[in-house]
Amino acid sequence: MIFYEARPAPASTQWLYEALVAERSSGKVGYYHLPDHSLPLIQRAQELDWGFETIVHIGIGGSSLGPKALAHLFASKLKRPIIFLENPDPVEIRLKLASLDPQKAQIFVVSKSGRTVETLAIFKALLNHFQIDPKGARNIAVITDPDSPLDRFASWAKVPSFHIPPNVGGRFSVLSAVGIVPLTLAGLDTAALLEGARTFRELFFAQQANHLLAKALFFAHNAKRYPITVLFSYASELEEFTRWYVQLWGESLGKRKGQERVGLTPVGLLGTSDQHSFLQLLIDGPRDKSVTFLKVARFGEDLPIGSRSLPHLEGVDFLDGHSLAQLLNAECDATKRALELAGVPNDLIELQSLDEESIGELIFYFQLLTSATALALGINAYDQPGVELGKRVLRQLFSGDGRQSG
Repeated sequence: MIFYEARPAPASTQWLYEALVAERSSGKVGYYHLPDHSLPLIQRAQELDWGFETIVHIGIGGSSLGPKALAHLFASKLKRPIIFLENPDPVEIRLKLASLDPQKAQIFVVSKSGRTVETLAIFKALLNHFQIDPKGARNIAVITDPDSPLDRFASWAKVPSFHIPPNVGGRFSVLSAVGIVPLTLAGLDTAALLEGARTFRELFFAQQANHLLAKALFFAHNAKRYPITVLFSYASELEEFTRWYVQLWGESLGKRKGQERVGLTPVGLLGTSDQHSFLQLLIDGPRDKSVTFLKVARFGEDLPIGSRSLPHLEGVDFLDGHSLAQLLNAECDATKRALELAGVPNDLIELQSLDEESIGELIFYFQLLTSATALALGINAYDQPGVELGKRVLRQLFSGDGRQSG
């Protein structure tokens, strides 16, 4: 169960609700249907469980950020760790490969297009490093679009291939095979994750979550006044989730609308750490930011502060008898109130606990909020022409002698 605080809507939300209903019904945007369509993947993933000790997940961007957020969030629940190979940094990759026994690792190669340069380069480097013949390898599987180059490679190598629905974009794919397959194999309750997403979807389309529409219209109508949107998460477990949000929001909402450049810049912060680095800017800096606080009502475990008074440190004795969770949540409340006093627009999302069902609901909330905000801005949330331009330039850089200095 999650509590969502509403922002005032500057106009009727009905037209936006109807636009989302039409988008869902069109069949062009597939993430709406993943809470149902991904259920059979759970059994398929379980069939891969041959006793591997480690899972290796090779992917980047939308093919990695969602699963990584969930693996970080639920690390204590996983029966086997997931090692993410994302950035082709040679020092980082060498260190991670050094910790691997390739015979005891299930390797997933994840790319929606099946041609992501960084992902395929790391995969090839891994094969070369361990001198692995991929043909018939029992511990290699791919996750990709049907009939992509990576899918065709899987057919050639006779290794399992899990398909991402073609109408599901990478940054909206965490509830597809991209996240469900490796996380199921790692031991996460992915059925509960999908149930949480389904619960919020049905709540929203029964028009019982109109606060989301109000928030999307607030963002769109105030895009020039508040072009920076901050997600302030008050739980260390949510740090990677905040990074997932940054990609979802930034890549979906930074677009051209004719000759106009449109966008809402996401900033992800972690409380209380970033109170000591960013809060001053929020309160006394330019009034160009709005803030959403993400808070956890009940942590799975807590730690008492105790009641020992220490010489010269009596100034913090007001904390005696309280716990670290109480302190963290009080800091969230105090920071929110400080921003209100400073005139910074903000709202609160409060999770009752950090469990799979609540996080599934939260994932679907942010995906729907992104879609609604894009519709309100009059842009396409699902393309990324700027990213594609960067990919073309990269290929041009390597089109000479095929070498770059390292």
